[in-house]
Amino acid sequence: MAAKGDMVYAWAADAACQEKGECGGAVTALLTHALESGMVDAVLAIKKGQDIYDAVPTLITDPAEIAETAGSLHCGTLLLSKLVKKYLEGAEDMRIAMPVKGCDAMGLYELAKRNQVNLDNVLMIGLNCGGSVSPVLARKMIAEKFDVDPDSVVKEEIDKGQFIIVTEDGQHKGISMDDLEEEGYGRRSNCRRCKMKVPRQADLACGNWGVIGDQAGKATFVEVCSEKGANLLDGAVKAGALKTGAANPKGIEIRGKVENAMLKLGDKWRAKDFEGLGEGKERLQKIMDATSRCIKCYACIENCPICYCVECSTKKSYLVTPGQVPPPFMFHLIRYAHISDSCINCGQCEENCAMDIPNALFMHALQADLQEMFGHVPGVDMELPVLALVEEQTERKRLSDTGSDQIFNIFE
Repeated sequence: MAAKGDMVYAWAADAACQEKGECGGAVTALLTHALESGMVDAVLAIKKGQDIYDAVPTLITDPAEIAETAGSLHCGTLLLSKLVKKYLEGAEDMRIAMPVKGCDAMGLYELAKRNQVNLDNVLMIGLNCGGSVSPVLARKMIAEKFDVDPDSVVKEEIDKGQFIIVTEDGQHKGISMDDLEEEGYGRRSNCRRCKMKVPRQADLACGNWGVIGDQAGKATFVEVCSEKGANLLDGAVKAGALKTGAANPKGIEIRGKVENAMLKLGDKWRAKDFEGLGEGKERLQKIMDATSRCIKCYACIENCPICYCVECSTKKSYLVTPGQVPPPFMFHLIRYAHISDSCINCGQCEENCAMDIPNALFMHALQADLQEMFGHVPGVDMELPVLALVEEQTERKRLSDTGSDQIFNIFE
């Protein structure tokens, strides 16, 4: 029987699933079993659309369709957590299994704190993540650095510090990710700064880090992180959908070294990016200059997993002048005040910005400062954010009684 803390190698029992999957098809087999066994009502996952740059969210109720989501899409930059709130009623009445990156899991936790997602009905299979590449930049990078037509690429992967592509004619090319990033290519900036590489707040944490020897590339490293995850693993093995073996002790050590190296790299990029912003008035001026390009399209708000208000304060005329483009700086200050302590650095506000404003950098820098001051780490557990704890009890009661989010009546 599996238990929290167990580490095993796992692979699909079905040969076709093994072939289709990235590392032996273990995640595909687990998702399929969860649906076939009735453990969940649906699977929310990502499948390839028109090409490797097109990641499409898919809700699956037929187990036969899960194979379409096998494999990785490093050039797909979607965040699944907000979709659960917007389109699936927060999993309130539907049990959902999801493969999740670190930022997906963090977003789900933050939404759950705000009563927007029911985590009891969500089964998370965490995926180790070294980062993703913006699809627009990926096409540019492949054309300019690999000297390859981006439309001819049928597969990509990040392995052993390289970004590797495979073309229609079977040609393989790889370039060091460090070299690419020094020239402004490579992973998204928020991914470089990320320190959630193994999402242990999920029910299982899966990936290829630590799989060595004959099983390298043919099996998935699985760490059991909850009782729910243990039950899924046991059920899949008992049903004959999954095979497991003991994780190689040397592989466990290597996995830890890979994770630590990625965390140190995250620290390096944080220092570089945050120092580049400056401090005090210098930082404020840089933020004001960049946000002056804003066209008030609301893409940052629509895609942020922390933004959940039904009536957004940025749309209140007494706070933000309506019809003004670019909007006054108050528009951005409201977002910083509402989100900065809980920002999970998912990068969606920057990825979807029509004016290429580095929103994620600004928000993440604020979050990092607040984390240093108060010790609160967003997205790892159900601990409430800092700003939820600063109101007086009497004010909490007033807010509850009136339903207003205005703490002070500034119009008397």
